[in-house]
Amino acid sequence: MRLNYTKSKIDFENLEKDPLTFFLKWIQEAIEVDKNEANACVLSTISAHNKPLSRVVLLKDISTKGFTFFTNYKSEKAINIKKNNSVALNFYWPELERQVRVNGIAKKINAKDSDDYFKERPKESQLGSLLSNQSSVIDIMYNFDNSFKKIKEKYKNQKIKRPKYWGGYCVIPEKIEFWQGRPSRFHDRILYEFDGKIWNLKRLAP
Repeated sequence: MRLNYTKSKIDFENLEKDPLTFFLKWIQEAIEVDKNEANACVLSTISAHNKPLSRVVLLKDISTKGFTFFTNYKSEKAINIKKNNSVALNFYWPELERQVRVNGIAKKINAKDSDDYFKERPKESQLGSLLSNQSSVIDIMYNFDNSFKKIKEKYKNQKIKRPKYWGGYCVIPEKIEFWQGRPSRFHDRILYEFDGKIWNLKRLAP
């Protein structure tokens, strides 16, 4: 299977100085094409045994600090981050023939910001965070429906407080690469690297 990418190109004469501004432009265009999952990305971490592990997460905030997602702090990804907080994010928007690769450092966001986001979640999602001990081994025939009915009844008329083991991480970027598919595999690639003070840009060969 082969595609000849022809939908767009990077304007090298008018590049953004800040890659986060560039990213906001691209993700907004992706949302216009796919309102449901344009914020999905692959998060890659390194285990305690130096094995790479990847999974899809949902980006929930983008700011001048970086890229924020939420998870259970007892999950496999959180355990990996505790051991080694160098991570990678990969966004892929096939409809636009675009990809963005991010390398950075994952840090827990403050408790208040996690509280604020948790309050915005649907109650079913809040209950789910109480019910699931993410990444733990459970019985193959475990019935979540029964457990969910019980916990739903328990908290029927109550506000749910964010559990301490659930919250957000912000990936503070060190490198961000923008990839735009081009005809004949001569893809456009721009790499932004942060030197501690400013972002430096380089064009990469396809």
